[in-house]
Amino acid sequence: MTRLRGKVVAITGASGGLGKEIAIQAAKQGASVVLLARSVDKLVALRKTIIDTFGVSVFVFELDVANSDEVRAVFDRIANEVGEVDILVNNAGYGIFKEAAETDIDEAKAMFDVNVLGLMACTNNVLSSMKRRKAGHIINIASQAGKMATPKSSLYSATKFAVLGYSNALRMEVKEEGISVTTVNPGPIATNFFETADESGNYVKNIQKFMLKPEAVAQKIVESMLTNKREINLPGWMNVASKLYYLFPATAELVGKRAFFKK
Repeated sequence: MTRLRGKVVAITGASGGLGKEIAIQAAKQGASVVLLARSVDKLVALRKTIIDTFGVSVFVFELDVANSDEVRAVFDRIANEVGEVDILVNNAGYGIFKEAAETDIDEAKAMFDVNVLGLMACTNNVLSSMKRRKAGHIINIASQAGKMATPKSSLYSATKFAVLGYSNALRMEVKEEGISVTTVNPGPIATNFFETADESGNYVKNIQKFMLKPEAVAQKIVESMLTNKREINLPGWMNVASKLYYLFPATAELVGKRAFFKK
């Protein structure tokens, strides 16, 4: 994968989980990696690991994607101190599993600020440069929850449906300008995501044997970089289920009721 050598890959939510694995695997392919997250200490430790292992350039910036002013300032610094971003991976996000009636509106606003508006803000701050160069790749981490909503994920699913809608429109807008847009729709991944989303631990216990490994998901994402890959859907059987849901929603809700209530 020599196409990534020397390219600048910026990753939000890079302090752990999937973001961390994407950074490692992109660096393995020779990319210069820009690590973005709120937890600077974790980013600094990851930077050392990557440099010691792969000898590539790694840059660390503290970033809360929910703060649009901070997003603008940080991406200005990246442009000045690192260079123009070739690939942006919008990975920052979180979920909380609650029924709709139990969801506080401030909680909803906070999740949309990170999962949707933060993603849009980061994207807007690299698009003008990509358009000028007629090259670039935006990779948005969505979810199978953005294709098929289930009980106790009304808010989280709403944010991921929004990410898919935004990404699909953006893809058509920038296609003729040499910019690719890929959405990644994984099922449950074995990361610390569930420490917040599933405080009871019941959901993880119920679906543990089906959980994806972050390393495997990251590999698929890095393999797609600077290609025209439209979507990455994992695992395959869950993607089939979401397609069947679109075709036969009432039947799917009836047949899949037991699985849907795993949370």
